[in-house]
Amino acid sequence: MAPVDTDTQSTQHAGIDPHSALAEAAAKIAAASKDIVRIATAGSVDDGKSTLIGRLLYDSKAVFEDQYAAIEKASRGDHVDLSLLTDGLRAEREQGITIDVAYRYFTTPRRTFVLADTPGHVQYTRNMVTGASTADLAIVLVDARKGMLEQSRRHAFLASLLRVPHLVVAVNKMDLVDWSQDVFEAIRDEFTAFATKLELPDLTVVPVSALKGDNVVTRSENTPWYGGASLLHHLETVHVAGDRNLVDARFPVQYVIRPQSDAHHDYRGYAGTVAGGVLRPGDEVQVLPSGLTTTIAAIDGPSGPVDAAFPPMAVTLRLADDLDVSRGDLVCRPQNAPQVTQDLDAMVSWMSEEPLRPRQRLVVKHTTRSVRAVVKEVLYRLDVNTLHREDGTAELGLNDIGRVRLRTTQPLFVDDYHRNRVTGRFILVDEATNATVGAGMLSPA
Repeated sequence: MAPVDTDTQSTQHAGIDPHSALAEAAAKIAAASKDIVRIATAGSVDDGKSTLIGRLLYDSKAVFEDQYAAIEKASRGDHVDLSLLTDGLRAEREQGITIDVAYRYFTTPRRTFVLADTPGHVQYTRNMVTGASTADLAIVLVDARKGMLEQSRRHAFLASLLRVPHLVVAVNKMDLVDWSQDVFEAIRDEFTAFATKLELPDLTVVPVSALKGDNVVTRSENTPWYGGASLLHHLETVHVAGDRNLVDARFPVQYVIRPQSDAHHDYRGYAGTVAGGVLRPGDEVQVLPSGLTTTIAAIDGPSGPVDAAFPPMAVTLRLADDLDVSRGDLVCRPQNAPQVTQDLDAMVSWMSEEPLRPRQRLVVKHTTRSVRAVVKEVLYRLDVNTLHREDGTAELGLNDIGRVRLRTTQPLFVDDYHRNRVTGRFILVDEATNATVGAGMLSPA
């Protein structure tokens, strides 16, 4: 990889020019290692999310014969219910809906995919937030017979709020509207108009039939008027390497490695996952919160030393100097450090039945660092259907999203969420139960 001065490029907030030498090199390495693409599906109830994922798994040969035989036996009617591949809970099968987030994995010759099937019901909005928080791409399904519903808008907004870089609208059940081009284009135009109010950098609309497989893996003869690619082809070719921030070096330390064997008694490494930027041996770095500087002596990967590390590689850094570095510390560039603060102003998605109220005490888990915090103020609640702010709100209830101010007992090393989705997010944990009760995104007001 050609050397690049990442500090001089720090004015580019998210990622780098996708046509630059660094982005091209990162894309080649990602392709060679079969880059993992994380996908979240969303939509209203009965739009066919689980069936679509089942179709993707089945048509891409990711279903074992015994699995297919089991769902074939459990299916009702004259067709195999592929949604049973993802709806694993008994309550889900009884009600015919998705309740929890189901993760499924499959591989094609081009990529490896992690699919999160998220629920469509309003009361499970928190599950959709969970599934989309780490997604590279979101698929929102729309029933061709019903058109855009409130939940369609809700999930598109949540994908925008969570900064999912790519959004695909799958207009499903086209076979039930006789493959009408007018119906498809009306939904496409309505969704495109709504998307202009949101921050959605990449929007693609595809007509599909998840039940019959049209335009899911291969192009369908039933839509000669559609000139785009099939859904799977789009998933395989969408450019995700340029979405990662290769400018701002961020390395949260997760674990200190000190082997006890005589052969490695001098080894001291700091393990973690690169959250941003590119790190190389010889680079000058700073360790927070101490502020001490040193250089990277070597970088070790799972298979041995590597010449460069970038997101989302899991590596071990060896530093030239013997510094006091522990879990929760962060390695960055001296001239390009994150904000060090104890005051958090964030959009919070509340996930607990007990409301979020001022003066409430919680634990903030940010990257590999956990600190106690107190809620200073609830500024407003956001109506995700109208996108209007409801000022004067005293609390946030279950599935509410609003702006909250918190004060932590120790400093955190943060970036704006739009600049770095890893260092710009955190979760809130109840001290008494250790349950995750909220998720926050640091963003300008």
